[in-house]
Amino acid sequence: MKRTWLLFSQTVTILVAAYFVVATLQPQWLNRRTPVGGVSVIEAPGSSLPRTAGTASPMGSFAPAAKIASAAVVSINTSKAAVKNPQMNDPWFRFFFGDQNPGEAQAGLGSGVIVSSSGYILTNNHVVEGADEIEVVLNDTRKARAQVIGTDPDTDLAILKIELGKLPVIVLGNSDTLQVGDPVLAIGNPFGVGQTVTGGIVSALGRNQLGINTFENFIQTDAAINPGNSGGALVDGNGNLLGINTAIYSRSGGSMGIGFAIPVSTARQVLEGIVKDGQVTRGWIGVEPQELNAELVEAFKLKPEAAKAGGVIITGVLQNGPAAQGGIRPGDVITAVNGQPVGNVSQLLTAVASLKPGTPAPMTVLRGNGPVEIAVTPGKRERPKVQR
Repeated sequence: MKRTWLLFSQTVTILVAAYFVVATLQPQWLNRRTPVGGVSVIEAPGSSLPRTAGTASPMGSFAPAAKIASAAVVSINTSKAAVKNPQMNDPWFRFFFGDQNPGEAQAGLGSGVIVSSSGYILTNNHVVEGADEIEVVLNDTRKARAQVIGTDPDTDLAILKIELGKLPVIVLGNSDTLQVGDPVLAIGNPFGVGQTVTGGIVSALGRNQLGINTFENFIQTDAAINPGNSGGALVDGNGNLLGINTAIYSRSGGSMGIGFAIPVSTARQVLEGIVKDGQVTRGWIGVEPQELNAELVEAFKLKPEAAKAGGVIITGVLQNGPAAQGGIRPGDVITAVNGQPVGNVSQLLTAVASLKPGTPAPMTVLRGNGPVEIAVTPGKRERPKVQR
């Protein structure tokens, strides 16, 4: 009896070992042939089993990242009352033109990202600009009215706040470590069809001079971004927030594989400034910069080395402004601000804006025989007045 049992156990051990060898080296041998409507087909192992929360995702799947980040991405519905002609109450106006239809209320659609358990939401300024009512719809179907805490048109960002408990919060990533080719996911509510996740890579970094915002430092991605995605999340393979989806390049209105997102580093600065001070405080020095070219090099009688070194030429300086008081002159070529190289006007504006007003900052200037270090104490940049 003991001998029989030993023989049985050895046989089972050999069969199990053979199964694992075949499953590892020739898994197709184990595929089941299942009749479907009288036709014999091959099914992958385990394909008939439903995937549950505890089931491991296939290798390379972004399902865990999408699940983590999607919970914190919301849909934003806005409404704006119809504009009524102020003369409609005038009897003479109604006598000549009749009763005018005031029009229909305007509705808008966008996305947002919950970044704090206190209810703060990051989105685009253009999503909520001019809205009379803002409704936020969470991924778990809960709804809440949102209050605008502050906006920053210069970066096209806005901060909303909702009063709900047990809010899912996204984890902020580090957009400064991004490299071209890194995989990313774009999450939002395109065309109002419902929350959607699209995938792609980082196509380019530091995109500027697009004419979209005053301060531009966009992440470019080929992950599909469509109308309604604005304000949604651009996340990495771990579900961490890398940027706020903002704009697309399109001739048809749909995705053409060129989308832009505001880096989370910029969004974080705006969030902290608005929550703490009610606005974003930026530096200003009072200069008129232009891109360096051959004509300006000749006009200001600069040395040929200046054109090769790059930088931004200052063609005008505000009298008694911070730059003038610091010693900046017309014809100077600024090559670095606070140790940060600048190669075009957009980079100069961004570098100066990041300076703290009232605190001297070093600037590297090409003048005469060579570079000169000048300390400039920036002032506070005033927000542009909104024309209504």
